[in-house]
Amino acid sequence: MNEQAIQEQYQHIVNLLEQKRLKEAQVQLEAFLWNCNDWTLRNRLEQAKVSYQYMLQYMRQGINDPERQKLYRQLLAETWELAEQTRISLLDEVSTRYYHSLHKNKKNMVAGYGMSSWLKVLESFPDDMAVCQLMPDNKQSLDSALQRHEGTAQYLFLTTWGNSGWTAEEEQEARLYLESELLPVNDLCLFTGAILLSLMECFDPRKFSWLLDAATHADTQVNQRALVIIAIILHIHSSRLRLYPELMAKLSLLDEDGSFGKQLNRVYIQLLRSRETEKIDKKMREEIIPEMMKNVTIMRNMKYGFEENIDEDDRNPDWEKAFEESGLGDKIREMNELQLEGADVYMSTFAQLKSYPFFQNPHNWFYPFDMQHSSIIREFGLKPTGENAVLSLILQSGFFCNSDKYSLCFTMAHIPQAQRNMMLSQMTSQDLNELMDESKSSSLRQYALRPDVISNQYIHDLYRFFKLSQRRHEYRDIFKEEITLHRIPALKDILCKPELLATIADFHFRKEHPAEALSIYKEITDMNHADAEIFQKTGYCLQKEKRYKEAIEAYRKADVLKPDHVWTIRHLATCHRQLRDFATALEYYRKAEAMQPENRNLPFLIGSCLAEQERYEEALQCFFKLDFMENDCIKAWRAIGWCSFVSGKFEQAMRYYNKILALKPLSTDYLNAGHAALLLGNMEKAAELYGKATSESGNRETFLEMFDKDKEMLIKLGVDEKDIPLIRDLA
Repeated sequence: MNEQAIQEQYQHIVNLLEQKRLKEAQVQLEAFLWNCNDWTLRNRLEQAKVSYQYMLQYMRQGINDPERQKLYRQLLAETWELAEQTRISLLDEVSTRYYHSLHKNKKNMVAGYGMSSWLKVLESFPDDMAVCQLMPDNKQSLDSALQRHEGTAQYLFLTTWGNSGWTAEEEQEARLYLESELLPVNDLCLFTGAILLSLMECFDPRKFSWLLDAATHADTQVNQRALVIIAIILHIHSSRLRLYPELMAKLSLLDEDGSFGKQLNRVYIQLLRSRETEKIDKKMREEIIPEMMKNVTIMRNMKYGFEENIDEDDRNPDWEKAFEESGLGDKIREMNELQLEGADVYMSTFAQLKSYPFFQNPHNWFYPFDMQHSSIIREFGLKPTGENAVLSLILQSGFFCNSDKYSLCFTMAHIPQAQRNMMLSQMTSQDLNELMDESKSSSLRQYALRPDVISNQYIHDLYRFFKLSQRRHEYRDIFKEEITLHRIPALKDILCKPELLATIADFHFRKEHPAEALSIYKEITDMNHADAEIFQKTGYCLQKEKRYKEAIEAYRKADVLKPDHVWTIRHLATCHRQLRDFATALEYYRKAEAMQPENRNLPFLIGSCLAEQERYEEALQCFFKLDFMENDCIKAWRAIGWCSFVSGKFEQAMRYYNKILALKPLSTDYLNAGHAALLLGNMEKAAELYGKATSESGNRETFLEMFDKDKEMLIKLGVDEKDIPLIRDLA
């Protein structure tokens, strides 16, 4: 069997299990196993089949078995596990993916050399480093300690990744890592990364149970990583957890006080936000960076608050004006806002800096940034001083994810010393003192230790691994997928709470995903927890989806709960106008005008509704009012021109069209002015204006299309229908 056939056969079995067609799934799995040499799997399937046959036989005989559902669930779980192990075993023989080379190597491991022995090596590392720091000149002992530690960590990572299912003994050994007080936190974080990759390939209840324990670990670095991984694994294996009541109970217990649900919901939003990274990346590459390059002179002359204020009045105000007029100011402010909310704004910058040898090893993408990593010590020494101390401080902040911190270090190391000195000299002594100030550096470190910052930066690390690592095409990229954690059966009781759902819906609402926001707002409404704001947002989403009748229903509910809110009234008017119910739209617009008499847009909208009802005299009064409120209001002039024309006031229409033609005319303005000239009997002027309308519209066909739309109106106003083909040819 080739790789595609194996995957298709496995997926067919999974589909049967999801439909609870266990008997058929077992038959298909038996055929699947004929291609596999693992007799252990065949024996396990035979036992599962016999158990199911006995269960069905007892049922046929009418025997009441209180354990029936429990056994049925166990058989579903066992059959699914066997199908997964069979798939992996078959792929080991044909797939070139890195995972399968790791999985095959597990069989060749030395007996007695496992997780417990690796733990002892890793636990000894802090003591080894302490000794090395006492003997700074003994480079050999330092290299030896680093090599032993990093080699062991790498071996632990790769063997855990390649292990498709822990034994009970291995699970116990893994728990020692959580309980150890000597194990460096970074090594435990690396271990959780390996468990993520392993679980993505194959669901293992023992590893998932370990993750649930890791989510309560005392160290924030560990528990936040575990939280992110739990979210990802439940997204990938959304149907599996319900087959393991003990895991469901453990998950439920975690959320006893509701805090786990709030944290998981925050991670949910962070995962959703990560899907916006490509848009941000594109904006950075195509808009912001090119704009910065164009405006480099302006930016060089700008002051950003680092300088002394002695010559404050010497700044040329034209620089700032030019900066704002370029549009760059708004774009940079937008990026700052995105960064503050946790968006990944550095992806485009650091994507080009992942070709260093360090990133060729998969485990290094998961290792938290560590100044004591051999690759960092090699470049900056064991105890960074001077410029390296400044860099060290910046790297301790939470501004960059771990992967980008390594990239930054390697990039800095490759910059010649003279250029590094020049970069450092750009910072004044005041800036340096501020950076090195204990209270400032302490606040930077505290920010980096916040749970929300750690989980967000970890998601950024994962995003880079799945998008940029050498073997990225071998991994399932969850960042391309729609993520709906609140719909996963195992998380229903944890995340399906109105206050949590509202934050997810509001995220989609802010990011202009109306369909996604709408479905969640409807769920909140079905729970009878909707307030006026929820109904307003529901209406707005429906309006964006062009479902105007449903939008009106939602807005009316909002109006009942929060009467006479001008925003609701205006949107009700807009929806009625879109449905061409101009009479009702007019009522709402008049109501809004009574609340906002100074609003300059409302007279225009009221006038438009009146004009659509052919109440041209009343419409003209509205447009004259708008013309009075605003100077040189072309929008009002166009409306006055057209209403005057269709109501037979051709001279008034011509007067206003002449005002428009003197400013910023469109092709339709030339066309309508031509109509006015035609009805005034000025055929030569009409021909000239129609000619300009043709050239402005780009081609003859567009002009004829516009002209024909007005044909009925021209006939109604007295133009002979037989003359119309001739008039069109005057252009």
